[in-house]
This record gives sequence, C-alpha cells and structure tokens, in this order.
Amino acid sequence: MAYREYIHTPVTPRDMRWGLRQGAIAGIVAGIVFAAFEMIVSAVMMGAEAFFMPLRMIGAIALGSEVLDPSYSLVTAGVSGVVVHMVLAIIYGIIFGEIAAMLRGPVAFIGAGSIFGLVLWLINFYLIAPAFFPWFLESSPLVQFIAHTFFFGSVLGYYLRKSHQRSGLEEPLV
Repeated sequence: MAYREYIHTPVTPRDMRWGLRQGAIAGIVAGIVFAAFEMIVSAVMMGAEAFFMPLRMIGAIALGSEVLDPSYSLVTAGVSGVVVHMVLAIIYGIIFGEIAAMLRGPVAFIGAGSIFGLVLWLINFYLIAPAFFPWFLESSPLVQFIAHTFFFGSVLGYYLRKSHQRSGLEEPLV
C-alpha cells in the first residue's frame, strides 16, 4: 500500500485513542474560541446588553425558551449555556478527532476541520434549529457560517494538527 501524505490507513488503536483524547481537548479549545467570537459579535452588532445572548440561546436548549427573557436569571442561563456548549463542543471534537486520526499534513487537518464546521452549521441551523430550537433562526446566517466554519472548525483542525505533530503519529506506516 502506498503512503499518501494527506491520509493514511489503516487507523490503529493508538490513532483512535489519540483521536478520542485530543479530540475532546480540541473541542474544548475550539468551543471557547467559538463562544468568545459569538459573544463579542453579539455585543458589537446589538449592543453590550447582548453580550450574553449566545449563552442564553444555548442554555435554552436545556432549559426552554423562557431563558431568553432578560428577566430570567443570567447566572442560571449562562451556566446552562456554558455546560451545554462545552458538552456539544467535546462531542463534536471527539467525532472530528476520530476523523483527524486518519489525516496527515496541515492543509488536510485545517481544511477538513473547516469543512466539518461548515457541515455542523448546515445541520444545526437548517435541520435541527427549525425543528426544535427556532430562536437560533434569529441569528445572522453569515455570522453563524463564520463562527462554525472558521472559529470552531478551523480552530479544531489547527489544534489537532499541532497535537498530531507532537504525538509522533506523523511518521508514515510502511
């Protein structure tokens, strides 16, 4: 079997363990970057009082749409939003970590991460949100595209690329 620079097969148990562990960590890192971007953009576009609106919207996934009311406890809404967001970011990170275990080269990691983020945006905003969480449809599609594709997906790919380099998994399987 010829070695290809951008992908290798078969995936070994070591690769899979790396994907699980590093995918979870990458999900946390990318989730934090994503949330920071969302919160800053909300404040810039709608005023300082909207800074925590992304956390309220995410918290409403678990607690219901009443969380969106400004009179609802910001602490409860914020903590719920952070927990739900981090759980989802870790799950998505693990999924991509297992995909990334097969990749080689910076373009493959960052490109696949960006495509992964794009697919998440499409699924979350055009399949899941309309059916279950319609308040997400009030957010800007352009901002959501940028947030998911670049501030989550590309960051996920970049972090996993750097982790992969440090792991010793870069050597070709011959």
